[in-house]
Amino acid sequence: MRLELRHLRSLLTIQQTGNLVKAAERLHVTQSALSHQIKTLERHYDAPLYLRNSKPLRLTAAGEKLIILAQQVLPLMESAENDLQRSARGELGRLHLAIECHACFEWLAPVLSRYRQQWPQIEVDIRIGVSFEALPALHKGDVDLVVSSDPVEHDNLVFAELFTYESRLVLAADHPLARKRRILPADLVGETLITYPVSRQRLEVFNRFLQPAGVEPAAVRETELTAVILLLVASGRGTAVLPDWVLRETALAGNLVTRALGRQGMTGTLYAAVRRTDCASAYVQDFIALARQRGRQRASAGAEE
Repeated sequence: MRLELRHLRSLLTIQQTGNLVKAAERLHVTQSALSHQIKTLERHYDAPLYLRNSKPLRLTAAGEKLIILAQQVLPLMESAENDLQRSARGELGRLHLAIECHACFEWLAPVLSRYRQQWPQIEVDIRIGVSFEALPALHKGDVDLVVSSDPVEHDNLVFAELFTYESRLVLAADHPLARKRRILPADLVGETLITYPVSRQRLEVFNRFLQPAGVEPAAVRETELTAVILLLVASGRGTAVLPDWVLRETALAGNLVTRALGRQGMTGTLYAAVRRTDCASAYVQDFIALARQRGRQRASAGAEE
């Protein structure tokens, strides 16, 4: 026999009510069952918990120690059970995001602002998926949602489509290529291409545009911040390939223009990758819904221009 929570709950209830009759009523057991429980506990540990023939009931030193323990443990257990129930209802949780797309911050900031208003109790954090592999981290539980443009087949992961976008060449308004309506791979042979500091396999301009055509730019310059990329392009230091929404949300828009890549344009889709066990959680679904809504707003703004 071991000391259990039900023993602590019984002892604390007896202490609060002052007698076995009232305690049994509160615990929804018979008086004899409650008395038997206490006597069994006393016999097992060979330690009386109450002074016999005392009215009202008075605790022994051993009984007082158990009351102190009950007062410490039971509130913690109730709090833990409440948190588990709230978590099961989707009212409590953690949403640690990993972003594989640097330029995503331009649309993610308003999404997170709305999300925090709707789910203030959800712990939100953001990591940039450059210094670590985001999808393996998601599978292991290190992060809870990955924003990615590269869905993969995985038994334990679900990729929810957020919105489509177009990757476009960004260049200074007075750049010679600005006279062209569409940019072909060969047009970038003499250009400095400004990119984020990630492998070429993860940059669409290389894996979908230049490499299939066997084209290499004159130079590649790397920087981590979208704002710095735009400043460098505006000052004539090179060109860059960025999602179509970026230029609409910068103060430098008047000094920059964008051009479609290839004859058909180069479109992609952003996804929210989550673990299959989490995809039905209300707070996860709401984040995805807000991201999709932001994507529709972005698309509508682009259509009006």
